Amino acid sequence: MNPETAETARPPAPGTAPGPGPGPDLLYSDTETALRASVRALLDDRADPAGLPARAETGDPYDAGVWRALATDIGVAGLLVPEALGGQGASHREAAVVLEELGRAVTPAPVLTSSVIATETLLALDTRRAEVAGLLAAVATGRTVAAVAVPLVADPYTPPPPPADGRITGVADALAADVLLVPRPDGLYAVGAADALIEPLTALDLTRPLATVSRATGGTRLAGPAETGRAVRRGLLAGAGLLASEQLGVAEWCLERTVRHTRERRQFNRPVGSFQALKHRMARLWLDLVSARAAARNAADALAGGAPDTAVAIAVAGAYVSDVAVRAAEACVQLHGGIAMTWEYPAHLYLKRAKSGQIALGSPGRHRAELAALVSLPMP
Repeated sequence: MNPETAETARPPAPGTAPGPGPGPDLLYSDTETALRASVRALLDDRADPAGLPARAETGDPYDAGVWRALATDIGVAGLLVPEALGGQGASHREAAVVLEELGRAVTPAPVLTSSVIATETLLALDTRRAEVAGLLAAVATGRTVAAVAVPLVADPYTPPPPPADGRITGVADALAADVLLVPRPDGLYAVGAADALIEPLTALDLTRPLATVSRATGGTRLAGPAETGRAVRRGLLAGAGLLASEQLGVAEWCLERTVRHTRERRQFNRPVGSFQALKHRMARLWLDLVSARAAARNAADALAGGAPDTAVAIAVAGAYVSDVAVRAAEACVQLHGGIAMTWEYPAHLYLKRAKSGQIALGSPGRHRAELAALVSLPMP
């Protein structure tokens, strides 16, 4: 690998592109549509949400075959990694499409944590270093799953300092990781998961397991303290921006299933979906969903192009889309009636994913506070 080529292959950090460009492109390209079709076909065939409750009960919801097909056959794991570093050389727009489909199927797969957050964190480092480049290449092929050892609830604006006792609670997908990226006071370290103590937690979202990480000592030092702070912030920012696309997928599934059910469910010899109160409620949800799609696509497009207002786009998406996902999931449970209260029907998984996503990588209130500061509009 040519070091100069690798250095120039690094994508710009969010919000650092010079000069204004054209307006955001909120539409899906032919390439993105084809990628969506491939991912959806795979998930429809091998990751039916109806089978998730039983698998989640075991405490290990991951399906190694589905991850291998996503990461290797479709190339999802390396979408954000430049070709010069062993990846697909795609952009956040393509990654957003994948996350939409994963949200639609609430698939337990470490795409957000490994293929987005950990990958962006590594890309923010000096990729000319053999340790960084080698780890990126391994993550891009799907052979290695990486997780940044910070709580899932950490927001990208003020990443938490490394804990004094080295115990990090609420790390998403640590149980699936091969390598942990551990921030310490003296820098960022890559630590093998086998060399750390990883204790599973009882999480609300059964499809995104959380764990406590401790004893993550030793490892390979990848960066110093200042570079570590910038890298972790960049990873969390990209994660917050693309989490909106995953939440969009959750909301889409919930609304589609609710409309389908209310068309088929009959009371007083009429489909319940024909009742005016329910029609108005679903129409409002559809309008919310259209706005959520625009916000999520704007964040993905800004990340892909390194737009000057990327931070604003991410804050808008983070403040809005998760709330829409929660409303859509709540309506899905309520309008399905008794069946939605059963363990076997997957509606509860979508509600839990929506609720956990609402506080992941910054709550809506935290995003609103950051947005107010970015646009110089003090909050009341």
